[in-house]
Amino acid sequence: MTDSQKPERRMRPCPICSKLSTPGNYPFCSDRCAKIDLNRWFTEGYTIPVVETDDIDESDLPGD
Repeated sequence: MTDSQKPERRMRPCPICSKLSTPGNYPFCSDRCAKIDLNRWFTEGYTIPVVETDDIDESDLPGD
């Protein structure tokens, strides 16, 4: 498929500022928003909360 045959992407809201995305920066609206998102990845801004439990009995673990 050549560049002239590519289907147009539906413009969606930018995940950072909610403005409409641009074809050149998709899915972001600008290079600035793309860099903000990249910085969040580098600084571990996107994390999944973890619940740690301390009630594990070590005698239940398989041993040597």
